[in-house]
Amino acid sequence: MMEERPEVRVAVTGIGVLSSIGAGVEPFWDSLVSGKSGIGPVTLFDSEGCTSKVASEVKDFDPSDYMDPKEARRNDRYAQFAVGAAKLAVEDAGIDIDSCDKSRVGVLVGSGIGGLGTIERQVGVLLERGPRKVSPFMIPSLIANIAGGVIAIELGARGPNFGIVSACATGTHAIGESLRKMINGDADVMLAGGSEAAITRIGFAGFCSMKAMSTSFNDDPPRASRPFDRERDGFVIGEGAGVLILEELGFAVRRGAPILAELVGYGTTSDAYHMTAGPEDGSGAARIEEEVVVTDDGCVIITNFPSDHLISCGLPGCEIY
Repeated sequence: MMEERPEVRVAVTGIGVLSSIGAGVEPFWDSLVSGKSGIGPVTLFDSEGCTSKVASEVKDFDPSDYMDPKEARRNDRYAQFAVGAAKLAVEDAGIDIDSCDKSRVGVLVGSGIGGLGTIERQVGVLLERGPRKVSPFMIPSLIANIAGGVIAIELGARGPNFGIVSACATGTHAIGESLRKMINGDADVMLAGGSEAAITRIGFAGFCSMKAMSTSFNDDPPRASRPFDRERDGFVIGEGAGVLILEELGFAVRRGAPILAELVGYGTTSDAYHMTAGPEDGSGAARIEEEVVVTDDGCVIITNFPSDHLISCGLPGCEIY
């Protein structure tokens, strides 16, 4: 007979964020509540010829604040962001990874695109200087699971580690799959989240060709992101990283960790409808609102809550999915 697995409760104990409106929880939160916008003209490349010229860039980022400069040069910007956010999350949680059983500390930090900047630069090297000049670090820098690998090396985390790639849902899926790993008894601590750095010329060219990005507010960037607005005309591309520290609740309580939240459930579905749009009748979003759990003491817990994904494209059914 199969042995019954003990209940595992999972707490969020730390948050790390690198964004256009702040690095670290307090600057980020202060910017949010004050209504600060991180959207401005593109500065990371020459946007001449692109229909959209606005982006949400992380300014004044120095990867050497978070990792050895030599290692930083070997990694793509998205991986640098991920390492920075992970270390900020560890600091926020007040957890000493060295005092943990490192085989029980895992990392699931994904990326929707991975090292797009690395691909663009190295294709340029290939075309201009030939294949022998392509960097030996190109392949490990561009793959979408390398961020988690670099974080693990930096922290010595030897638990579960693989890449989640599911476009804009990547970070959420990484958190949910980390929860499942912990419920299965595979880890006591997980670093979970996502990282992106796709503000590149090829990235812009692709999204602009899809007519997915806002073009009406190039002269007034802070007004460009307006997903709920009738006059929305596309999304604004951003970059950065967000990482959570998840801990088995008893483990967190024993070390006196701050308990920021508890994860009580996770589930995924697919509309199987369109590459970017949801069903026009809203049935995809409606399904996830139906699943709730009523506990013995009468508390209602939404285990699969609706999370608006707003791509602002203006097409029927694609504004929320």
